[in-house]
Amino acid sequence: MRLCELVDRGFDVQIVNHASAVLIKDFPAPLAELCEVLADIHIADIELLQGGGGETPFTQRLRRSLNDLGWVKRKIVIRKIVDDTERATISHEIDHVRQTDNGAIALEIEWNNKDPFFDRDLENFQRLHSEGAISVGVIVTRGQLMQRRMHKIVARCAMNHGVQDFNDLTPFDITPTPRQREMVKAKGDGFIQDWSRRFVQDKFGSATTHWSKLQERIARGVGNPCPLLLIGLSETTISQEKIQ
Repeated sequence: MRLCELVDRGFDVQIVNHASAVLIKDFPAPLAELCEVLADIHIADIELLQGGGGETPFTQRLRRSLNDLGWVKRKIVIRKIVDDTERATISHEIDHVRQTDNGAIALEIEWNNKDPFFDRDLENFQRLHSEGAISVGVIVTRGQLMQRRMHKIVARCAMNHGVQDFNDLTPFDITPTPRQREMVKAKGDGFIQDWSRRFVQDKFGSATTHWSKLQERIARGVGNPCPLLLIGLSETTISQEKIQ
């Protein structure tokens, strides 16, 4: 599978600093692996609602799929030695690195972090590229259309599960904050619209990692001159499912 096929499926794809030329020439197999994994992504809408700490089940599945293909977590250590004396040591832990005979690709998944994590990732890629440790950096995040429609997706899921008030959120392991309880007074369909809007603002708000926030960093040149492949997940990866 190729990047253009992901675009056809509604993914946002951006190439920076000639990354496509590098990937196609030196990393055709890893590029195909990545495209296949992303094309098979499946996110149940209930996973967007369910509470709890740590990574979502979707993110865990994505990481396992990449790990199985050799995209593994790796700590890259750079040591500066002058006249046999070590002057500095810098380590960078990358969630997924695909090593080949032609070099390495570094990949970070930023599904729903605080948006400054984009700065961290891009600056790490820049440093590692300048030291010859990686050839390309990849970031996967929520796509533009997915972010824009998140409120409708969450509201539809709540409606499909018969949510009418705060008590109906218990099966999702959602504990509304006092502020949410104060701001959401409606019942029935009115509750769904009011609560889902507030829920999305709190959980998937503008200050979290999504396509537009990533674009702001790229426009400022963060990460240059490292070749970058940026991918925003498509809304089409989300399906309607019932709680098991």
